[in-house]
Amino acid sequence: MSGRVGDLSPKQSEALEQFREIIQDILPQLPAQHDHFLLRWLRARNFNVPKAEVMLRKHLDFRIQNKVDTITTDWDAPEVIDKYLTGGMCGFDKEGSPIWYDVVGPMDPKGLFLSASKQDFIKSKIRDCERLQKSCDQQSQRLGKNVEAITMIFDCEGLGLRHLWKPAIDTFGEIMTMFEANYPESLKRLFVIKAPKLFPVAYNLVKHILSEITRNKIIILGDNWQEVLLRNIDPEELPMVYGGTKTDPDGDPRCRTLINQAGTVPSSYYVRDSVKVDYEQCLTVGRGSSQQLEYEILCPGCVLRWQFASEGADIGFGVFLKSKLGEWQKAGEMQEVLSNQRYNAHLVPEDGSLTCSRAGVYVLRFDNTYSIFQAKRISLTVEVLLPGQLKSPSQETTDQS
Repeated sequence: MSGRVGDLSPKQSEALEQFREIIQDILPQLPAQHDHFLLRWLRARNFNVPKAEVMLRKHLDFRIQNKVDTITTDWDAPEVIDKYLTGGMCGFDKEGSPIWYDVVGPMDPKGLFLSASKQDFIKSKIRDCERLQKSCDQQSQRLGKNVEAITMIFDCEGLGLRHLWKPAIDTFGEIMTMFEANYPESLKRLFVIKAPKLFPVAYNLVKHILSEITRNKIIILGDNWQEVLLRNIDPEELPMVYGGTKTDPDGDPRCRTLINQAGTVPSSYYVRDSVKVDYEQCLTVGRGSSQQLEYEILCPGCVLRWQFASEGADIGFGVFLKSKLGEWQKAGEMQEVLSNQRYNAHLVPEDGSLTCSRAGVYVLRFDNTYSIFQAKRISLTVEVLLPGQLKSPSQETTDQS
């Protein structure tokens, strides 16, 4: 049995009755009181009534703390979020569900985070979830049937290393945790289109956050992505750029009035020079010397990602490649991967990443040889991101562009 209205087993019907009884004290405060709504929480917890109750009571606290009931009318996002956070709601699938588009390529994660707070991003996503829920409710009334879940299209064209910036990935993880905890069973399916070779690396960073139920709804499309979208969405509901016939009133095939696709955030929006980072280790580079950190990369396609800050003065930094682990070599004896430069990391923390094109030992070298009098203390975080094998149980095709 699906666990939905009209398709309940005797045990599921009994669980629904028990659930409704034990939440009587909070029922009037919830955004909906009908069986469709309550069954979403039960399905999310496999019809374990005590667990569903805990989940729903926490959700009510979440709604009160974030003033969710009025967030779509009373809360104004910072201008930079409304202008430069990409994505939007556009059209309905063949079953009447709203469609949400996330457009990754044009997004400028660092520019956005230097211009607004993490809490602003989370609140903007709460607002999006509430708008989508309202659209589902309107569709339910219009179509005379229950519409409670959305279709998402994740456009990965242009996904690059800048999108793997750790503060942005961490915040995305928090948003996904918030979504699963407070909007259960709201996602019908998520189509990933135009995924580049870097996508498995990005997916590996967040997949551990997602429940198995959510992971099973992710469908990775290959070269036939337009054909698959059209099997699920009528042409007049799908933007022309994605293979449909829908355009803006001015003929824009990308429907930019509904799907925000703004690019780089102008520095005039910046309200801070850097984003606070909790570093994982510290080291001291003596005066007139250097320090090397080695990372063995076993297969091509891995991503090496770093963030560091220095105390008191600048520091030189470069990345090199050698063949043997644990064997110290001078910079001139190794292959230069990222040229050595001096960074004012005492003023603005430095971050970066590179895709390892070949296996070997990658050396992150901190250079203080030019400083005769001053040692440098470095705070840093370094990660090796594995490409892994991305596979979805509901995968249409594994072809990647």
